[in-house]
Amino acid sequence: MVLSGTLINGVLIIIGTLLGRVFHRIPQKMKDTVMYGIGLAVVVLGLQMGFKSQQFLIVILSLVAGAVIGEWIDLDAKLNALGNWLEKKLGAKEGNTISQGFVTATLIFLIGAMAIIGALDSGIRNDHDVLYTKAIIDGFTATILATTLGIGVIFSAVPVVLYQGAIALFATQIDKVVPKVLMDSFILEMTATGGVMIFAIGLNLIGITKIRVANLLPGILVTALLSWIFYYFDIQL
Repeated sequence: MVLSGTLINGVLIIIGTLLGRVFHRIPQKMKDTVMYGIGLAVVVLGLQMGFKSQQFLIVILSLVAGAVIGEWIDLDAKLNALGNWLEKKLGAKEGNTISQGFVTATLIFLIGAMAIIGALDSGIRNDHDVLYTKAIIDGFTATILATTLGIGVIFSAVPVVLYQGAIALFATQIDKVVPKVLMDSFILEMTATGGVMIFAIGLNLIGITKIRVANLLPGILVTALLSWIFYYFDIQL
């Protein structure tokens, strides 16, 4: 089944969040330290991904164009508005916990090579190993995030399933249209571009910055466009 890996990923995020809420009475100092630990790990992961680029100009242009588009449509505000709407519907009394948990978890679970590569593997080769691995990582991360950011983390399962599921379904036909060299180039540069965003998420989790990472997300689409241009015009920089 093409969507097996994606569905399991969503289920483990839900289970992880529920477990996190059960153990939410963990001392605040412990939760803070754990969150800092996750933030540091996310920073390192972002750096590792960012260094994979072979055409760093694509990464720079993607981030700049993505930031312009993202700020223009204010994607970050829309995601927060969605989280706040969920908060009101559920009658939450935890401040902005649902909004913050939803946005933060969605960004962490969606941005990255594993989401793209895993979904492509599911669609092209019917191999779900990458998404199974990601599901385990996301489930554990959801548990920790939920102890601090609340029940809002659980709603991140929806965009994860929609996003990865769409890629997996699209990938069942993509190898018939897109040359392998172009696809490999896109995945590489997308990994690097996403890595910079993940690095920013890590800094936000640690509390060093308050970067509106969601407004950088259109950069992923720009990466696809630039990868196509660089490939067909044989640009090497």
